[in-house]
Amino acid sequence: MSEATLPPPDPGEKVPVDAADAVLAAAATAVDGAAEPEAFTPLDVPKRLLLVHAHPDDETIGTGATMAKYAAEHALVTLVTCTLGEEGEVLVPELEHLAADKEDGLGQHRIGELAAAMEALGVRDHRFLGGPGRWRDSGMMDTPANERPECFWRADLDEATRELVAVVREVRPQVVVTYDEKGGYGHPDHIQAHRVAVAAFDKAGDPSYAPGLGEPWQPAKLYYTTFPKSVLQAGIDALKAAGESDFFGGVDSAEDLPFGVPDDQVTTEVDAGDYLDAKTAAMRAHKTQIAVDGPFFALSNNIGQKAFGTEYYMLVKGSAGPRDGANGREPDLFAGVD
Repeated sequence: MSEATLPPPDPGEKVPVDAADAVLAAAATAVDGAAEPEAFTPLDVPKRLLLVHAHPDDETIGTGATMAKYAAEHALVTLVTCTLGEEGEVLVPELEHLAADKEDGLGQHRIGELAAAMEALGVRDHRFLGGPGRWRDSGMMDTPANERPECFWRADLDEATRELVAVVREVRPQVVVTYDEKGGYGHPDHIQAHRVAVAAFDKAGDPSYAPGLGEPWQPAKLYYTTFPKSVLQAGIDALKAAGESDFFGGVDSAEDLPFGVPDDQVTTEVDAGDYLDAKTAAMRAHKTQIAVDGPFFALSNNIGQKAFGTEYYMLVKGSAGPRDGANGREPDLFAGVD
């Protein structure tokens, strides 16, 4: 866990939004390389959740409120991030020198941002697949970054799967969360994270696969993160009303977006609105990637806490629990898990 040298957070404690910079400064001094994971016995924890994301900040944007909710409920929440996000755009002028086409130091900086975000969410177990920097951010398709042999898009699938299987067998999650086969919006690293997570979900319980990586463990449920079309439409309308018409590419209809699914395909709706402050603080921690006065915060302000603190999922493997939540959906990723 890259933040192991930080003071242990209270899973129920929220980090104030204006404290994110101070947390980031502390985290940045604590993550020169990967620290040794703290000892724990996963099966002592009744609920165990593993999330597989591509870059630092993806976890907060799509699943941050969910992570904060389960961490506060004392679930074991493990985040695996597949790259350092070296190719990200730098939104902070004084840090532009870190960009990939300049000093190429953004990835190392984002280790600290991620540690600060996890501190805000109360998540203590976060790792980089294969260790920090094992695979590089691939950039977008048909860019020079996507041609680099060390980028995640070009990773050997079995090698990357083995790395994730080792984590699955160690932390023994009942629930795994990742992206759909399109990677949500088509980023190569999101697609590759999907491939690796699905392969690891299938292989971790197979005794014949990589027996040296630990005792087999089969998670019970696999979810993809998603957005209902109706929620995206509400976001488009709210941002336009707030004068942020460019955020969704200037489209007027959610049907014109390259992501999102029809509402009836969403199986699970996690209401974590009580943890919106934690999610907002985590977003602020990712300050090179998310503008403090930008559209995410406009979206939060204009469609309300419940909408921004509700996160949506599609169950693709395993059995659904009772759909007794809002809109006839599961209210809990652990619904039906013994």
